[in-house]
Amino acid sequence: MKRLAPLMLLALAACGSPAAKPSQATKVEVTDAWCRATPNGAPTGGCFVTLTSIGGDDRLVRVSTDRAQTAQIHEMSMDGGVMKMAELPGGLPLPDGRPQALAPGGDHIMLVGLNGPLVAGETVSLALTFEHAPEMGVRAQVRAIGATSGADHTAR
Repeated sequence: MKRLAPLMLLALAACGSPAAKPSQATKVEVTDAWCRATPNGAPTGGCFVTLTSIGGDDRLVRVSTDRAQTAQIHEMSMDGGVMKMAELPGGLPLPDGRPQALAPGGDHIMLVGLNGPLVAGETVSLALTFEHAPEMGVRAQVRAIGATSGADHTAR
């Protein structure tokens, strides 16, 4: 039995714990988070951010905020010469190490059912949920209606 014990320990060690899940190794860097100001009565608003997955591929699967009934991840595409906007069904892919910019005229976060206008100078709190990385809270500064980019407002 004493001779079998080391062999049994070796066999158990080989079974060991599984390799770390991507969620334990993957993180997402957030830069340049901002939202565009909206006129009074506007039902929707757009928010923009650059996301970079570090340590493995990931995916932005959900966004939430207390400033609107819902937040959707949208893509822009041309269809017969007409620009169309639609919710990304599986979320936004985040290839490892490649920044993905959600920007005006392209992929973006659409706040639907605003509970008030987004006013320049305010801050909007967004909760970003990823497939692997931990959920992240982000504060996005509201920029003037004509803004095309924002200052660097990283995750809190």
